[in-house]
Amino acid sequence: MPFKALDELLDETLPLPIKGKVYTVLAPSAEVGLRTQALINAAAVAADGGKVDEQVLGDAAERDLFREVLGPAHDEMVSDGVKWPALKHAAITSMVWIAQDKEAAERFWNAAGDPSRLAPNRAARRQSGAANSTKNRGSTSGTSTRQAPARGKGKKAKTAR
Repeated sequence: MPFKALDELLDETLPLPIKGKVYTVLAPSAEVGLRTQALINAAAVAADGGKVDEQVLGDAAERDLFREVLGPAHDEMVSDGVKWPALKHAAITSMVWIAQDKEAAERFWNAAGDPSRLAPNRAARRQSGAANSTKNRGSTSGTSTRQAPARGKGKKAKTAR
């Protein structure tokens, strides 16, 4: 079976609803996508306490990254008077889309960027039935740990007379 044209297979848009209007973010150029991916990787390294590539951060600072990741939707949002928090959330959601995929971007968008809302907490898992009380099965490796002898049993300790 021959390969289908990629543009027929991929949806290269990200629809973001803000105040009753849907802004369509177009897929960025390969250059912007690669730079965004490098920036997100650098941020992850920094968050883990690692050394960050200053060149990557310098390149991001030199350019208007939000404008680049939002494309024409950026100017449309600005001319419509979209407030800064919404524009910032749209840009970061676009960065998640670029670096990961549309499903990850949707989770980020719907959580309003709040990491605590991205993964359900223990109470939510319990309410949903995700937690269960089934005991874990023992090891099936064929080995077992040797039990320590109980105190007071076994060989008697030598006593000095």
